[in-house]
Amino acid sequence: MNCEEVTKALPLYYYGELEGEVEEGVEDHLQSCASCQTEQERQRALAAALDRHALAPGADLLAGCRHELARAIYREDTPAVRRTASDPWGLFREAFHSLWHPGIRLAQPAGAVALLALGFFAARFTGGSFSGASFSGLAPDSIISSIRSVQPDNTGRVQISLDETRRRVVSGRLDDENIRRLLLAAAREQDNPGVRVESVGLLKDQCNSAETRSMLLEAVLHDPNPGVRLKALEGLKSFATDPEVRRTLAQVLLKDQNPGVRIQVIDLLITHQDAATIGVLQTLVGKEDNGYVRMRCQNALRDMNASLGTF
Repeated sequence: MNCEEVTKALPLYYYGELEGEVEEGVEDHLQSCASCQTEQERQRALAAALDRHALAPGADLLAGCRHELARAIYREDTPAVRRTASDPWGLFREAFHSLWHPGIRLAQPAGAVALLALGFFAARFTGGSFSGASFSGLAPDSIISSIRSVQPDNTGRVQISLDETRRRVVSGRLDDENIRRLLLAAAREQDNPGVRVESVGLLKDQCNSAETRSMLLEAVLHDPNPGVRLKALEGLKSFATDPEVRRTLAQVLLKDQNPGVRIQVIDLLITHQDAATIGVLQTLVGKEDNGYVRMRCQNALRDMNASLGTF
């Protein structure tokens, strides 16, 4: 065995948890390696320090720890570990042994023990528990994100520890600053296009705010849902002469894959006739594959007395 293999095996060697052949290999290596002998002494000192601190956890803590370890083992696709110890320190050692498999790489044994000990306590003392609570105490709008432990007792009751979030309902007028900010956030909600459509539809008439206008421009350019983009274009109608808005509309016209969006952009651009608009329309005529959009583009160029081709 080499030094790396022995260093990783030392925590289990100290507690007699290695297979016989591996244990012999560790002992043979230790006889001739001063560096690993030093690491062995460090491991022995750490374990002795942990032994001096007695731990008497309650039933809730032990049940929760068993549950957390089972979840971790399942996530790592390791086989279930049968636990036979009943004392806390024995449970701790068995937990350590169950986590020592080829899928986990720990650089230093001391760090491994410290990390496991930290998770052992932090997972329980920072999490919430519902001691003595019943399901009737949960509000109807509660959302349960994770069940942490389930523990029956000898009276027929069951105690369930869970993480919980609650839905909050906020109401107000559109001119309310908090409502407006929530709508701006909702307009960028990645996972719910329905929320984005509704939010942009409400904000499109509130374009006196630079922040709202910026959101509409962002939606027109980048939102994957054509319904959201069309709603944003409606909000930009009153700014069709604004140079920044027109530059954005030109980009949309040449890159948007939805013909309905392209038609509405044409309608907005031709409300203000300039050389830049003519150039964009001429470019579009040469590449447009939708017959109706191409016809609208050609009609707009004729109305502006411009040629249909680029020069």
